[in-house]
Amino acid sequence: MNGNLAQTPLHSWHSAHGGRMVEFGGWSMPVQYSSIVEEHQACRKAVALFDVSHMGRLSFRGTDAGRFLDRLLTRRALDMSPGQVRYGLVCNQQGGILDDVLLYRLADIDGTADWLLVVNASNREKILAWIELQRPPELDIRLVDKTVASAMIALQGPRALELLQPMIDVPLAAMKYYSVAKATLEGYEILVSRTGYTGEDGCELFLPAVAAAETWGRLMTAGHPLGIKAAGLGARDTLRLEAAMPLYGHELSEETNPVQAGLGFAVNTKDREFIGREAILLFQADPNEPKRVGLMLDERRVPRQQQGVFRGDEKIGEVTSGTFSPTLDRPIAMAYVRPEIAAQGTELSIDIRGARVAARIVPLPFYKRAK
Repeated sequence: MNGNLAQTPLHSWHSAHGGRMVEFGGWSMPVQYSSIVEEHQACRKAVALFDVSHMGRLSFRGTDAGRFLDRLLTRRALDMSPGQVRYGLVCNQQGGILDDVLLYRLADIDGTADWLLVVNASNREKILAWIELQRPPELDIRLVDKTVASAMIALQGPRALELLQPMIDVPLAAMKYYSVAKATLEGYEILVSRTGYTGEDGCELFLPAVAAAETWGRLMTAGHPLGIKAAGLGARDTLRLEAAMPLYGHELSEETNPVQAGLGFAVNTKDREFIGREAILLFQADPNEPKRVGLMLDERRVPRQQQGVFRGDEKIGEVTSGTFSPTLDRPIAMAYVRPEIAAQGTELSIDIRGARVAARIVPLPFYKRAK
């Protein structure tokens, strides 16, 4: 493997425990340990542990940080309270998506808001450059890239809170979905958030890089009676696709806007200005904007990105993501199609290696956990 790839603080553990390492966003990451299906099912039925330290973690402080983030993101930041987390988008002036992000409003420090922005690994350098381009030099904004100095671990699954609670001094069940709190875990000061990318309940931990291996090992040991599995990028992708969560480079790109992606909830246009607002308003007013839809196949052949989607002999789009769903026991995919074709139940076909395979539009998400 390319020796120039960045490594997370857990890289040695992955290599020592059978992780099949691949390049992802400039990082050496485990795609799987045992099998993708086993890791996927552990997350759906018990608990799975994911190393997500490759995600970019950018700290913002200063009296102008909140106003700057409010202009940078499509989602309102200024009305967030300490402890809130919001999903949002960073767009260019044309309304194209530069990245989808999570914004964390942390507890105030000396009366000033403390912010954390989590960005996709492959977009970290791009977003840092975009921030510098957009940041007026006279503003009081202190930006620190904490990616390398920290680690990020995700515990996901119906038994995730049961595993973590004995180790942590925050009542996890009392935390709302999309909230964050400072906590102590095994003597380390950390952040814990009720967030994730699998469609399951769970938490994500932000901790010092030096604490990552010890914490990971203790979680794996304590989770053994609960059926824990370390899970790689393969299971993370099948899980997020079942939950219809978009992935940058697949459903999202600079050629994609929030309206067609079905992310209108992450765009607040009323009474505020942000980068890309005028273009997004035009997209919202256009009845011909493509729509992101779910496709389900009855045959076992699996659709993949860039394979053509057809209505009769007319090509109407391309698959953005496709996989075999372990939960549903059949292939699923997402694609963009014209709005007049996007009705549920519409019969289409996908060109899979030269063969037209029947598919139909179904509601998203494909999978939704029981509350």
